[in-house]
Parts: sequence; structure tokens; C-alpha cells
Amino acid sequence: MLQLVRVDARGMSCPQPVLMAKKTLESNKNGFEILVDNNVAKENVSRFVKNAGLKVKVEEIGEDFLVKASK
Repeated sequence: MLQLVRVDARGMSCPQPVLMAKKTLESNKNGFEILVDNNVAKENVSRFVKNAGLKVKVEEIGEDFLVKASK
């Protein structure tokens, strides 16, 4: 299975996690994972990923959220 690039955006407020997701997507067209620590960032990054035409899967890891974007 393909290992996805993981970006750590914990401690950042929007729009920073979305901008990080956008930049990561530019060099990782097949997908990536982004770790966020708040609900707003989870929702905004998930929306960005869907709008970019990728599938979204969100996993809760303790108090954090791992948003997985894949083709």
C-alpha cells in the first residue's frame, strides 16, 4: 500500500491547515494525511479535499483528527 505524506497542522488555526493541505496536494496528487487538533480545521480541510475531487476519511486519534485524502 502507498504510504501517504503526513502533515502536522496541530496548533494552527484556519486558514493555515487548509493552505498546508493545498500546498501538500500540489506535490502529492494521489493523496496525503493531515493532522489537526480542532473541529473547525477538520471541517475546513475535509471540505477542501472534497472540492479538490479526492475522497475524505477522518480518524480520531485521541483529541486530534487525522484527515486522509486519497484518489
